[in-house]
Amino acid sequence: MKNKKIHVTKSYLPPINKYIHYLEKIWNNSQLTNDGPLSQNLESKLHQYLNCKNISIVNNGTIALQIAIEALDMKNEIITTPFSYIATSSSILWQKCKPIYADICPKTLNINPKNIEKLINKKTSGIIATHVFGNPCDVIEINKIAKKYKLKIIYDAAHAFGVKYKKNSILNYGDISILSFHATKLFHTIEGGALVTSNINTYNKINYMKNFGHKGEEVFQGVGINGKISEFHAAMGLCVLDNIDIIIKKRKEIYQYYNQYINNFNFLCKPLLKENIDYNYAYYPVIFNTEKKLNHVKTELNKNNIYPRRYFYPSLNNLHFINGAHCPISENICRNILCLPISNYLEFSDIDFIIKIIKKSCV
Repeated sequence: MKNKKIHVTKSYLPPINKYIHYLEKIWNNSQLTNDGPLSQNLESKLHQYLNCKNISIVNNGTIALQIAIEALDMKNEIITTPFSYIATSSSILWQKCKPIYADICPKTLNINPKNIEKLINKKTSGIIATHVFGNPCDVIEINKIAKKYKLKIIYDAAHAFGVKYKKNSILNYGDISILSFHATKLFHTIEGGALVTSNINTYNKINYMKNFGHKGEEVFQGVGINGKISEFHAAMGLCVLDNIDIIIKKRKEIYQYYNQYINNFNFLCKPLLKENIDYNYAYYPVIFNTEKKLNHVKTELNKNNIYPRRYFYPSLNNLHFINGAHCPISENICRNILCLPISNYLEFSDIDFIIKIIKKSCV
């Protein structure tokens, strides 16, 4: 077991013959990119599977965030979460806006709506909230705040592929939701992402913005960027999407197997999942009661070729090039949270071994 490397996740790869089948189609029509037939097919199938209004696929989740900010004309200050991957904040900075951090809820780890309203001022143009580990934000309260102050909402749903709240896709909340299809994600296109919006005008704007501003061959609607996905990436997406329900089912089994152990440890707790959701089991985060225990466990696991990850560390407000306001809850969670390995390739015996090391390290 010690010689077997176990990472925090392992990308799903379809049977190679299935992928080759799509490659043959690319060779036959010679269209490699520029909204080819496989890209259009993937977009159509994702629209159906995710039950969302309008979806536009792009070449990564960070580009999706940048396009979303630009499409909604967000300026000056954007209220966001300090507990997320850096792309959530770096996209704001890249667009020449300023991230203003609202601290998180200690139980769900999502941005706390109570902390949003007190940060709103004349410079505030919108809110970017992350569905952390696929656990939905308090979308109802955030929507109320946004309506009251006429603010735009972007949801970073990079972790939330397939998640539903009250049987409705979580992607249908806010002005725009963005997805990441990076290789480490539950559903992936190797590299990729998407934007989802219910507003047809915003959707049309996104589509010309991701293609250099083109509106037809000879007309430019406005400033754009190269955010297109290639046919090769779309081909991988089509292969993975065919098996996504099997992937989620397997991860659910792994998640529940972990629970049998973790729920009995008094030095660990798990984030609280929102009620009335259909979850995707994309991550398995645990919160230690001290950073010392976390570091000790991480070291012992690494010695045995097991590589969990500190999602997300450090708290984004503490980055030297941001220097945001103090967010004590996020800072504390960041010190003590660790994501344990989870993938559809993981075996129950692997989990037994992981738990054995954790128990030995902390008891």
